[in-house]
Amino acid sequence: MKVHFIGIGGIGVSALAQYYLAKGHKVSGSDLVSSEITELLKEKGIHISLGPHKAENVPKDVDLVIYSPAVQEDNPERTNRAISYPEALGKLTKEYFTIAVSGTHGKSTTCSMLSLALIKAGFDPTVIIGTKLKEFNNTNFRIGESKYLVIEADEWNASFLNYYPQIIVLTNIEREHLDYYRDLDHILETYKEYISHLSSDGVLIVNGDDENIAKITNNLETKKFSLDQGEELKKILKVPGDHNISNALAVLEVTKVLGIPKKVVYESLAEYQGAWRRFETKERMINNQKITLINDYGHHPTEIRATLKATREKFPNKRIYCVFQPHQYQRTYFLFDDFVKVFSNASIDEIIITDIYDVAGREKSEIKDKVSSKKLVAEINKDSVKYLEKEDIKKYIENNIRERDVVVIMGAGDVYKILDID
Repeated sequence: MKVHFIGIGGIGVSALAQYYLAKGHKVSGSDLVSSEITELLKEKGIHISLGPHKAENVPKDVDLVIYSPAVQEDNPERTNRAISYPEALGKLTKEYFTIAVSGTHGKSTTCSMLSLALIKAGFDPTVIIGTKLKEFNNTNFRIGESKYLVIEADEWNASFLNYYPQIIVLTNIEREHLDYYRDLDHILETYKEYISHLSSDGVLIVNGDDENIAKITNNLETKKFSLDQGEELKKILKVPGDHNISNALAVLEVTKVLGIPKKVVYESLAEYQGAWRRFETKERMINNQKITLINDYGHHPTEIRATLKATREKFPNKRIYCVFQPHQYQRTYFLFDDFVKVFSNASIDEIIITDIYDVAGREKSEIKDKVSSKKLVAEINKDSVKYLEKEDIKKYIENNIRERDVVVIMGAGDVYKILDID
């Protein structure tokens, strides 16, 4: 079968492309720009067309076209054989024993931890995940030979309504993706519908500390995890922060359902080194001075708060810089007050905020006129928080950094390239 992917460089779409390739199909794709992910896919033998989308990018005898949810209806590559990434993944969820990790935050880390625990226990899962893992040869995909499939079930555009899992994990629910959802009530209604997709003998595993999850699961049979159960995990986890303890607790609940010995799971969690752009920590030399560089994907106020808190706890006596790139104008606009609050209260020595990352296909011009990083910095109104253009940040860091300082590069866009993190 010949399969063509539109927007193949997307983190989810690229994993599904690798799935079809691993199953012996001929895979091609297209994307607007080159990235580490498109280069990786090329190395695996996938032909990728870069630049503006064109009908001729699609093979004439193609059997199936799969497109990223961000691809618009008028895209010239969307043929009458085209289905969305969530629709394609949804079909797979019916073919496997699917474990879906869902929630506003923590999906990638929980999926990573869970996948590695299942591998250690001999479950040999197939994994489609929203981050790269060193254990997966620095990719976001693993092919397994068993019936088990582990996926991230993304809530944007209600994508997860296409999935039919046997186990659902809910990490947390907050206001997010307000370019699609009207408000929190709309988000909760959609999650409730998603939960109804569980198989009749399915298992719902939820964060018992989350008030919004409680609103939609109070009358349902659930297995709960709570942060107060995490004392043992604090001693073994290498990745810092209460949010990671909560992620690990979710993994423990899933593995309990599957009958995996706790000892095996603890061994796996103790070995977990983290994932790409999830508190990814490196030592780096800048101007002959050794610093600690942390690359983090956090782009929602709650994620930012958790990461900066974890950074201060891990490095209590060091000078910490945070470089933040807001991700998407609508998120910045709708959560503006939350961003102001989190940066105003952060115990970080210096915060640099650069321009908002423009997400292709998801921005509205009327919103772009209403919000900016300069407005955000002005509202925070704190001496330790400043605005800099992206091209000026590297020089500023080089001129001000001192031995043993910590620099957190944070955001879901391209900000991580500023200091040439690979």
